[in-house]
Amino acid sequence: MSDPQNERGASRGASNARRALGFAARAAIMLVVDALLLWGLSEVVGGISVPSFGAALLTAGVIALLNAVLWPVITRLALPFTLLTLGLGSLVLNAVVIKLAFKLVDNTSPSFGAAVLVAAVLAITGMLVTPLIDFDGDAYNLRVVRRRVRRGRARNETDVPGVVMFEFDGLGEEVLREAVRSGYAPTIARWLEEGSHRIVGWECDLSSQTGASQAGLLLGSNWDMPAFRWYEKESGRTLVSNHPPDAAEIERRHAADGGLLSAGGTSRGNMFSGGAPRCSATMSVVRDRKRSRAGDFFAYFSDPYGFIRTIALSLADIIEERLAARRQRRSGAEHVERGGIYPLVRATIAVIMRDLTVATLMADIVEGIPVSYATFVGYDEVAHHSGIRERDALKVLRRHDRQLARLERAIEQAPRPYHLVALSDHGQTQGRPFRQRYGRTLEEVVKALLASGEVRAPSAVDESWGDLGAVLADAREDESTGGRILRRATRGRAMDGTVALGPNRDALSEQAEAGEGDVIVMVSGPLGLVYLTSSPDRLTLEEIAEAHPRLISGLAEHPGIGFVMVRSESDGALVIGGAGRRRLEDDSIEGEDPLAVFGPDAADHLRRHDSFPHCPDLLVNSAYDPQKDEVGPFEEFMGSHGGLGGPQMRPVAVVPATWSEPAARIVGDEAMHRTLLAWLAETGLHPQVAPTEMAVLSTAASRTAGASSDGVTAESNSTPAGLGGNR
Repeated sequence: MSDPQNERGASRGASNARRALGFAARAAIMLVVDALLLWGLSEVVGGISVPSFGAALLTAGVIALLNAVLWPVITRLALPFTLLTLGLGSLVLNAVVIKLAFKLVDNTSPSFGAAVLVAAVLAITGMLVTPLIDFDGDAYNLRVVRRRVRRGRARNETDVPGVVMFEFDGLGEEVLREAVRSGYAPTIARWLEEGSHRIVGWECDLSSQTGASQAGLLLGSNWDMPAFRWYEKESGRTLVSNHPPDAAEIERRHAADGGLLSAGGTSRGNMFSGGAPRCSATMSVVRDRKRSRAGDFFAYFSDPYGFIRTIALSLADIIEERLAARRQRRSGAEHVERGGIYPLVRATIAVIMRDLTVATLMADIVEGIPVSYATFVGYDEVAHHSGIRERDALKVLRRHDRQLARLERAIEQAPRPYHLVALSDHGQTQGRPFRQRYGRTLEEVVKALLASGEVRAPSAVDESWGDLGAVLADAREDESTGGRILRRATRGRAMDGTVALGPNRDALSEQAEAGEGDVIVMVSGPLGLVYLTSSPDRLTLEEIAEAHPRLISGLAEHPGIGFVMVRSESDGALVIGGAGRRRLEDDSIEGEDPLAVFGPDAADHLRRHDSFPHCPDLLVNSAYDPQKDEVGPFEEFMGSHGGLGGPQMRPVAVVPATWSEPAARIVGDEAMHRTLLAWLAETGLHPQVAPTEMAVLSTAASRTAGASSDGVTAESNSTPAGLGGNR
């Protein structure tokens, strides 16, 4: 019988030899290419003198040597500078290296402008040529990663497989299955065809958004999180899931059991840490300098040419967004405004943050980290503005899918085997905004129905700007010289533990003043939360009807509203629609069932929501059209999530085929957390959870029905595990 460790050692030795030969060949080719460029530039750019090809070859060699020796030291000090300039600072620093190389070779000194031009040309050429001579896949990036790991981190040599969880934010099960069939998810399609993975559909909690979902998935509890942001009447505080101080408070309330990543894991670009001892760009631990390491996240910029690739791809994404928006408008299709600075935000989220996060994951893999979880928000961001099945959203999905193939190549250089898992936290449901359909916002509808008083609807904290601000807040807390420079550069934008960018500066101020209104309206996609501030306690139907006789009936009868949930003194929690009501205590129905189109688990989700201490006085869900599969969100989105109705409640996981089948259909983020823990235990990574946990997730066990040979068309019809238990 062969020894797996010896086999891995032999395989790694052969891989090292292949990489060494590949590196030598690439270095020789790039040296010649750079020399030719320098020689040619000397003929057309003033201030550059290269008398011969031999001199050009020598200068190119010196530039490469200086980059290898000096660049890691330079970027250690200048990392925040490169971050603030989205990598353009690296161009300036590389120009300094080029000037030094010319000085050493022939004692000349090109002008600074000429040196910047040379640096840009060399970088662009490297971006174009390197993939053509990348014989073993991602060679240059992985070489940078290996160098960084060798300098500062120990390798974890073991045969116990590690697990990397790659979250596609906002990707619904149906959209993924369609993407697999239509070529927008080629890596996942290959996995399914080869039989290495299978698709597991599941149902998230209400509210169907990243804050509650990631709290459930990573921390094991999302109790009392009624929406992405909510108001706590007794304290007058508004909590926003992706605002770092609020995220820290949410994690403090829920992190009793260690978390999904507590066994030596890493958290990359998430809202919550999952108990990971090492994090980057994780909202809940931005101020925890023992765990949050911005240097991990932004070491991507230590590559002197990596920034130009990111910038070029970002510019291409901005152009693509402009063209897609124009095409959507000219076609007469339903759309929302996509102008202003949105294209820049989209490029930052879909390209820059993607590349940075993939770089950290590759470093985790090469180091041998046991379990990593990373969030990629590009598809979610673009689908909000374009639509969940629009071509530009699916193209972003395809580019994210390609990153899985990059991680596969990185695994070849890892000190342990790895399982890759692709999963989502929620889906999205298509539909143009409530305001476009009915000419008024939910705030305006509520205001018109009040007997008296003022309505306050604090502006939503933009999720994308919030993510970017938290990343900057993370980096500025670094105790290096660069971190101090970044703190000075962003002090005018620093606000309550984050860096307030774009519209979020005003929005964060409004959150602090939310309690000044008589009625507070907050929205999360198709979910609305209405608070009456006259009492620190949750008001009943009877109390609300006495103060505002038209409010509840007016909302319930509005054609754009599916139902209103309110607690009655006599009947308990009631779900009221335009033509009937449902009492949640015993599921008795008067007239038409207002939950008929919202799925078989809707009443259970609402019963749980009603039990939250911070459930709003009125919970309002937009109408859902099952024929069109559309909602009318209260925010200005074409694809939305946060409430009930359609695929927003149906996320997906693509897991190794060797992992156990769940005992039942997975309903609820906490149930999915327990399932993930059980899978990690099977792999050997979470000893505190026995593999038999999988068998007791529910007393009902049934197999997903209707699976086809390609693993793409399976639909789940088994008994749910999660709702109704100890949640």
